[in-house]
Amino acid sequence: MNIAFSEMQETIRMVQMESLDIRTVTMGINLRDCIDRDAKTMMDNVYQKITSYAEQLTTVAEETANSYGIPIINKRISITPAAELLGNATTEEAVQFAKTLDKAAEDLGVDFIGGYSALVHKGISKGDQTLLDALPEALSTTDRVCGSISVATTRTGINMDAVKQMGEIIKKSAELTSEQNGIACAKLVVFSNPVEDNPFMAGAFHGAGESEAVINVGVSGPGVVLNALKKHPDADLGEVADVIKKTAFKITRAGELLGRVVADRLNLPFGIMDLSLAPTNAMNDSVAEILEEIGLERVGTHGTIAALALMNDAVKKGGAMASSYVGGLSGAFIPVSEDNGMIRGIMDDSLSLDKLEAMTCVCSVGLDMIAVTGDVTPSALSAMIADEAAIGMINKKTTAVRVIPVPGKNEGDVVEFGGLLGRAPVMGVNAYSSDKLVNRGGRIPAPLQSLIN
Repeated sequence: MNIAFSEMQETIRMVQMESLDIRTVTMGINLRDCIDRDAKTMMDNVYQKITSYAEQLTTVAEETANSYGIPIINKRISITPAAELLGNATTEEAVQFAKTLDKAAEDLGVDFIGGYSALVHKGISKGDQTLLDALPEALSTTDRVCGSISVATTRTGINMDAVKQMGEIIKKSAELTSEQNGIACAKLVVFSNPVEDNPFMAGAFHGAGESEAVINVGVSGPGVVLNALKKHPDADLGEVADVIKKTAFKITRAGELLGRVVADRLNLPFGIMDLSLAPTNAMNDSVAEILEEIGLERVGTHGTIAALALMNDAVKKGGAMASSYVGGLSGAFIPVSEDNGMIRGIMDDSLSLDKLEAMTCVCSVGLDMIAVTGDVTPSALSAMIADEAAIGMINKKTTAVRVIPVPGKNEGDVVEFGGLLGRAPVMGVNAYSSDKLVNRGGRIPAPLQSLIN
């Protein structure tokens, strides 16, 4: 991969002045050969394999960041969906499995380990149910373990039995971590159409189509895009798209360069480059502020979806030209608690839960890091998940829900999660019941779009 000197100079400026960083280098590890009928033996196998493969991950990532002058913020691991290993386990053993993952992550010095997951979009196996039963305790008694559940795909429809369980699991997880503002829910994502190579948490897992071990990379970059747009205040929208496209190209080039170096030094294949713009709580590092620079007085007003569609498409076009191995989610994240502009939009009554849901039709993910009132019912949470799953299913795209009921908090309160997770204004939910819909159970059939052969 040849990098011109002018590109190096520009990258240095983006790092120093515009908050450019490599958000995550994530090592995916296949654990299927660790399965054993004896739970303790299996957990020992899992710990040994993870710590063997990822022994140098943190060291190599930090050395690479220092030598190239581009920060790598997070070092993470994703594993085979844990439910595939838990077919003979009890709920207690499944919780212990999560603690084994947590210990491995702590001993390796990685930030998160993802893949405490189950794919239940068409049905729930024995191992899947064991993991679902264990999820609230597993997430509330570990610090670095992240979980994800697939409840829908375009090919299969929506498993409403699983959706109902997820509302109950999210509610219970929040209650078990009530003293930490329901923080366990920040480590749990419910998916429609999940991807197998996502490097971002909390939804990362190492899918069945992946190799034995691989390095995947995700970048940040909203600050770089925002700064580029500020240099063109009078550009028309076609020119705006071109500026974003060219900027995304530069961000992707920098990210893939470091990812390939890390992979080479670890003697592992380079997997994918995720193009997603991932905001932070840093000043001017906000997706919402990009939308406002495009022309909105405040994110959430009329025109927000059009501006987001323009930005998301331009990011993908620019990134796809910079890398032959684009994957993951690739687009724009809109996590409320991690984006100062989104927070401001909610507090100024410009941005609502319904508008956030509508925005997910044209962006990468879904309802992400949204705090809701502690008295929200499990069925309301399930119905929220069903809505997002339907958007993903019909539009043949990945959508997700990472919502946090905050015990004891009411609409308008602000809660602090700390670190990368930031802070969030608590949002209210529709007061009318969805109980009958959720309790019907069964599957919402796959749409006509699934018949594409």
